[in-house]
Amino acid sequence: MRRIYVDRAEAGRTLAESLAAWRSAPETVVLALPRGGVPVAYEVATALSLPLDVLVVRKLGLPSQPELAMGAIASGGAIVLNRDVLRYLHGGDDALESVRARETAELMRRERQYRGDQPPLEMSGRTAIVVDDGLATGATMEAAVRALGSLGAKRIIVAVPVASIEARERVAAVADEVVCPYTPEFFSAVGQWYRDFDQTSDDEVHDLLERAHATLASPAGSGGGDS
Repeated sequence: MRRIYVDRAEAGRTLAESLAAWRSAPETVVLALPRGGVPVAYEVATALSLPLDVLVVRKLGLPSQPELAMGAIASGGAIVLNRDVLRYLHGGDDALESVRARETAELMRRERQYRGDQPPLEMSGRTAIVVDDGLATGATMEAAVRALGSLGAKRIIVAVPVASIEARERVAAVADEVVCPYTPEFFSAVGQWYRDFDQTSDDEVHDLLERAHATLASPAGSGGGDS
């Protein structure tokens, strides 16, 4: 049966049902990939009574086709490259470095905007439930998982409402666990599985994080490390 989510909030509530075992779990935090992952993760964190924070990751889009990911970067210096897509990159290392520098600047801007003066989480010894609105290639999520591993996370659970079979397998190779209620056989884009897939704005991200920090357990234990 073809599953269509009404919007990201409904997808998050559905996803939370598959994560019920982690309700109020100690030393556990929900980390959202901005922007689209934040409305999903907010519902997960609320249902599980867990703190919510963001993990900023940026896709490295092919210059000729920006929506096609040739890799991704994450806070902490992690970079993941898709060698199959890189074959189509004209300009070699210089072109790749140009995209990487631009996306690094945007990653830093978003961290400042979302976090303000709050320091990033200390992830050492913690369980991270990493949430996005879906996985198409898995490159961005793979970068997120690798970044968290370098920060000492004890256990990394990837949780998404929908994923391609290939992306799920890619992420399962690096994460401790993947929770995904729906993995359709024919998959072209994440948005095809949502009735409402409007872009999430920076203001929406900020507002949801503020709301979470006011109503959920504090994500503190902050200091040392990026998220």
